Amino acid sequence: MTVPKSLKDTKLFQPIKVGKNELNHRVVFAPTTRYRALDDHTPSDLELQYYGDRSQYPGSLITTEATFSAEQGGLFSNVPGIYTEKHVEGWKKINEKIHANKSFSSIQLWYLGRVGNPKLLKEAGLPFIAPSPVYVTDESKKLAEEVGNPLRSLTEEEIQDIIHVQYPKAAINALAAGFDYIEIHSAHGYLLDQFLQPSTNQRSDKYGGSIENRARIVLEIIDVLLPIVGADRLAIRLSPWAKFQNMKAEEDVVHPITTFSYVINELQKRADVGNQLAYISLVEPRVQASYDVEKENQVGDNAFASSIWKGNFIKAGNYTYDAPEFSTLLNDIEDNRTLVGFSRYYVSNPDLVRRLRDGLELTPYVRATFYTHDNWGYNTWNSYDENKEFIEAEEVKVVAKPIKGAYAI
Repeated sequence: MTVPKSLKDTKLFQPIKVGKNELNHRVVFAPTTRYRALDDHTPSDLELQYYGDRSQYPGSLITTEATFSAEQGGLFSNVPGIYTEKHVEGWKKINEKIHANKSFSSIQLWYLGRVGNPKLLKEAGLPFIAPSPVYVTDESKKLAEEVGNPLRSLTEEEIQDIIHVQYPKAAINALAAGFDYIEIHSAHGYLLDQFLQPSTNQRSDKYGGSIENRARIVLEIIDVLLPIVGADRLAIRLSPWAKFQNMKAEEDVVHPITTFSYVINELQKRADVGNQLAYISLVEPRVQASYDVEKENQVGDNAFASSIWKGNFIKAGNYTYDAPEFSTLLNDIEDNRTLVGFSRYYVSNPDLVRRLRDGLELTPYVRATFYTHDNWGYNTWNSYDENKEFIEAEEVKVVAKPIKGAYAI
């Protein structure tokens, strides 16, 4: 890509306080799910190197990949969890590395709902659940019926267990593993986003119907976690305009601004009485998950959120599209409370922070390697001054292994 201009003399490289911690700059590693955990969902040696390399610039904030809050919150193969002692021990080693680099970490707690794999859930003896039995695709419905695990609505009792048992346990485990922040994943068509949006929430009980009811599970999880985690370590991710996972976004019967204004306003009410979250992470309408949206097809604007929420934002979504000038990035950080998330270019540039600071050329990412299970395209990227050679035929043989010394439990 075009060599970016140096951003070292901009607000991007001024310190900013997030919760109780001061970051040295406003570049954030946004979550990048990459399927390199062990088969039992324990973080691996590959992930240890991956996060270690990307936290090398002191004072950085590293958001780790989407992580299963509970087994019922899955399942995808080789995605990490935070619901067993082994998971905690694996993440602890990763956080020790991040902290040794004098950087900070945030875990993204994930729950799949209707986009989970019904076959893997069946094999684990778990139901295939969602707010309502609205399949994400015909293929998902076919697989669910073939394996005898059809999608069904969560019962109110099960919702209470998610709120009062599963998320608190995940949060306690995350704190034990040394994470500095805990981010609730309520975006991109996963379970909590499914509750928020009318196209996927057709319930008639207190968790469906009105905006207040559809937002209830999200806000109750926040309220339960506040005394456990502390507001200054708690965060949430939202994607008001995302159509990823066949969400309807602005096509829905209730406009996204109406729904998400309510949620953000409720979070601000909590902030007003002393419970201000560390940040709200917003997905910009320039992307749908890891894919760019052409300008003529972009719908929506997150400006409404800034008029409601007075705390920090992390905004992510194709902030390299107008390089080398980075006009959008520079405009967004002018409010002195916005940090900018990068994911794809942070994968292919382990030293991204330095490259943005010094105006060094960015190495293009390779999409075909995103969701494989070996080391090729994962830990085979050089920092700017490095020229290590990697042979694809050899690196595809390198697969995830336990982190040395992590599991003596």
